[in-house]
Amino acid sequence: MTTTNDDQGRLATTAPTAPQAATASPDAPSSSTRPPRPDAAPRRLGGRWIERWDPEDATFWRDGGRAVARRNLWLSIFAEFLGFAVWALWSIVVPQLGAAGFTLTVDQQFWLIAVPSLVGATLRIPYTFAVPIVGGRNWTVISALLLLVPTGLLAVVVQNPETPFGVLLVVAATAGFGGGNFASSMANISFFFPEKEKGAALGLNAAGGNLGTAAVQLAVPLVIVTAGGVALERAGLMMIPLVVLAAFLAWRFMDNLATAKADTRSFGAAVRNRHTWIISFLYIGTFGSFIGYSGVFPTLLAGQFPHVTLSIAFLGALVGSVARPFGGMVADRVGGARVTIAAFVVMALGAVGAIQALGSGSFGRFFASFLVLFVATGVGNGATYRMIPAVFRAGAADDGGAIARARLAAAGCLGIAGAVGAFGGFLIPRGFAMSTSLAGSLVPALWVFVAVYLVMAVVTWAVYARRGTALAAQAI
Repeated sequence: MTTTNDDQGRLATTAPTAPQAATASPDAPSSSTRPPRPDAAPRRLGGRWIERWDPEDATFWRDGGRAVARRNLWLSIFAEFLGFAVWALWSIVVPQLGAAGFTLTVDQQFWLIAVPSLVGATLRIPYTFAVPIVGGRNWTVISALLLLVPTGLLAVVVQNPETPFGVLLVVAATAGFGGGNFASSMANISFFFPEKEKGAALGLNAAGGNLGTAAVQLAVPLVIVTAGGVALERAGLMMIPLVVLAAFLAWRFMDNLATAKADTRSFGAAVRNRHTWIISFLYIGTFGSFIGYSGVFPTLLAGQFPHVTLSIAFLGALVGSVARPFGGMVADRVGGARVTIAAFVVMALGAVGAIQALGSGSFGRFFASFLVLFVATGVGNGATYRMIPAVFRAGAADDGGAIARARLAAAGCLGIAGAVGAFGGFLIPRGFAMSTSLAGSLVPALWVFVAVYLVMAVVTWAVYARRGTALAAQAI
């Protein structure tokens, strides 16, 4: 056996012809006492690189694979949690800028909320491809350290009320780095788990990340309070040690998989399939609404009910995050299309409730209506994401080749839908900004959202649940 360094500096082994020798190591017992078992545990290259990874092998999974996968999952959740927290940082900073001496128009405030979502959505595709190129552990370290840019810059610019709006906008845009983390984290974890456990693992990863939005909206109002007013720089400073910790833990305890390969074929197959774009449209309504409403909710409360403390704004993102895995579980039982339709209907009802609350000036009804909206977005997130593999599998012939191609297209669809859906986090704040500028009220925007949700419900029913169609028969 010979040892060389590959082009990325990893320790690589040139396997001999005998399959038994491929797993031998200098300190391994001889074959007379214990026959080599290539499926006994992950086989490592140098450093934190794992050469052999086969989670579909039951023996491999039992004898070390599961433990390694779970360790990487929990560390990935922590890093993604911080990514979402940084992504949402300006959502809770913006309504506090006035108290810090800044004078901004309503439109400028909504721009500061919207632009991180725009950048985060745009970064999701390249972040997905970064994992196979540099390694999941390595990219987790890099993407975590990149969060020092938006947090550090925020801590600087909010200390000077004379900071130009253009500078604030650029700094807010860098918070989009946190939005890209979701895509790379999901891509990385998908390589670690077998098909039968992948859904649960990805659900935990997504929900844990989403909770970062609620956490930062809870923490910032508490941290920035001082005897003389607010110290907004603390919103950025409080994140820095956590980001450094996440990078250190990823560097020390996570793993790269040499078997994780970038597969552009999956994106090509997904792009050519009409269901990719239908589901991406629906995901704008579910995940995009969650991100969009999470971003604007503190500002809406501050603008419409200034007497209410912003410390309760985190509850919207919290209930939406918790509802996401529940939506996936219910979808497993009754079908993702049915749950998605129900979610859109409830979202429309929640928006109508918010309109009525604005008309009557009722804070209680407004707050309750938005909590209903958040729960429905979370349930819809889980259900719509669950639909993707089911839709592509249902359209495949019952043979190995067709099923493999379906899985390939579904994997690409997951990445595309996640990126497209995140643009909803830009559209909703800009919708409220236009509504306020043109009509002086949030009501026109909310009516538009009601109409869009109903259209999305009809599309879901017509394509995936209408009686007599092939997909409806399979309870997608």
